[in-house]
Amino acid sequence: KKVLDVAGIKASAREFVFFGADHGEEEVVWRTQKLQIDVPFGRSLNREKALSSEPRLVWALNGEPLTRHQGAPLRLVVPGWYGVANVKWVSQIRVQEDAYTGKYQTWWYRTIKGEMIDGEMKYVETAVTHMNLKSFIARVSKVGNEHKVLGVVLNDGTPIKSVEVKVDDGAWQPARLDPATKDKYGWKLFTFTWTGATSGDHTIVSRATDASGHTQPTEQELSTKKSFLEHNAQAPRKVKVA
Repeated sequence: KKVLDVAGIKASAREFVFFGADHGEEEVVWRTQKLQIDVPFGRSLNREKALSSEPRLVWALNGEPLTRHQGAPLRLVVPGWYGVANVKWVSQIRVQEDAYTGKYQTWWYRTIKGEMIDGEMKYVETAVTHMNLKSFIARVSKVGNEHKVLGVVLNDGTPIKSVEVKVDDGAWQPARLDPATKDKYGWKLFTFTWTGATSGDHTIVSRATDASGHTQPTEQELSTKKSFLEHNAQAPRKVKVA
């Protein structure tokens, strides 16, 4: 925001496009024509998001300059959004009135999902932006006669209301959120103590619910989603107890 304020933004500006230095010649099909053009990597933010306090132009990480792999000398970071928004090697910021329709904005990074609208299944395309609520089991460790389950929650920064864990076909049971991992946009860790585990194969799964009432869906609930981006279904994990 500070950089844009210094640059001076007109009231008519609606779209803020961030271009990376990475680009390449590609064949683009337009109706019956095949065109060879140079395509840059570009992503845009609308005025409200771009001028908020959240997006950052970043040149260092933990007090150290970014490496080339990390996007040096300058990259964009949009907290709570999927990584595609975090343009590396920023070389240009373009401010415009019209919507940006570059390849990586309007075509390559889209989600296609079926929704019931007026009693009919309609397929809707939406942009990949803020992160959907997701949790998963990361580790199961035996400690004495118990098993300690460790998991992770990722989301767009909305406060987490609860995390639950289910073993096999049992009931959902509350997990404990680690109070040390409470940063708004950071990973949230949770733990669950599994008692009475019997020998053999088991399935453990977690689900998270945020303060807005969104609960992590099952694979079946996402069955009308045709594209793989923004996938946040519950992720059952198979474990074997000796």
